[in-house]
Amino acid sequence: MAGFYHPEWLVLLFVLPVIYAWYLRETKRKKQEAMVFSHIGFMKTALAGRTGSVRPRLLLFITLASIGCIILGLADPHIPLEQTKEGVNVILVMDISGSMLATDYQPNRIESAKMSAEILLNQLDSKDFAGIVTFESGATSAAYLSPDKTRVINRLRAIAPKEGSTAIGDGLALAIDMAESIPNRKKVIILLSDGVNNAGVIPPAQAMQFAKEKGIQVFTIGLGSEQPVILGYDWFGNPQYATLDEKTLQAIASQTGGDYFRSVDDRTLTGIYANLNKEIERETEETSIKDWFIILGIILISSEILLRYGRRRIIQ
Repeated sequence: MAGFYHPEWLVLLFVLPVIYAWYLRETKRKKQEAMVFSHIGFMKTALAGRTGSVRPRLLLFITLASIGCIILGLADPHIPLEQTKEGVNVILVMDISGSMLATDYQPNRIESAKMSAEILLNQLDSKDFAGIVTFESGATSAAYLSPDKTRVINRLRAIAPKEGSTAIGDGLALAIDMAESIPNRKKVIILLSDGVNNAGVIPPAQAMQFAKEKGIQVFTIGLGSEQPVILGYDWFGNPQYATLDEKTLQAIASQTGGDYFRSVDDRTLTGIYANLNKEIERETEETSIKDWFIILGIILISSEILLRYGRRRIIQ
């Protein structure tokens, strides 16, 4: 929000109408004196009032404007810019359970997710920090929060799926801890999963409440093809299908101020990650613009001097 860091200086602006009123009174007094002492003086003053009064008054306005700019500069005005000065902590939380080897995404789910996530990392601002958390039966840090996007991308490329269940709550909770590791910054988590929470020690609802309490915005991405995907067969030869719990992912996003996205193939997943940077709510930064007013004041004073004492100076 725009404002002033030192608004007490604005009191001096009341001096400007006082100066102008004094100018009008003195001009009137001089005309009256000219009428008293000399008819010639009266003629000169009258003529000056008709033809020559524009430039002196213009000079006065320039002087008043320059004083006003300097006073505004001393009050130190500021305006909001589009991005925070500190940047944003962005944590990628990726499901690496065994189902991420399914080939309904090309070349498979995990590789498609990694390539798409890399697009987002390349789009982040230089002031943003990024980190990666992976989860299956438990959760672990794949890349600690860092401003070095190249390092984070290298860690992302090294991620491989594991044979395990799906602990969404543990992954989200660890991501919250990582996001909080560097305080006083906007925090965003992007959680991707292709299954139902069936492991871990922290329920997704509890982790969601942690994020909500700490003001962390969570975006969730659900991987699930339009057609059922067979992951394997049980002991009796019955097919086992991948199941996506959209309800849980939708609740996490809704309760934390984020959005839920459904991806049905590698193309839609790439599109989601490519646009996520625009979805992140970036706080505005209050930036001082006092130098603009000081410079403008100096320019106006210089213009007034040139008009008064330059080649076409006014003789008074």
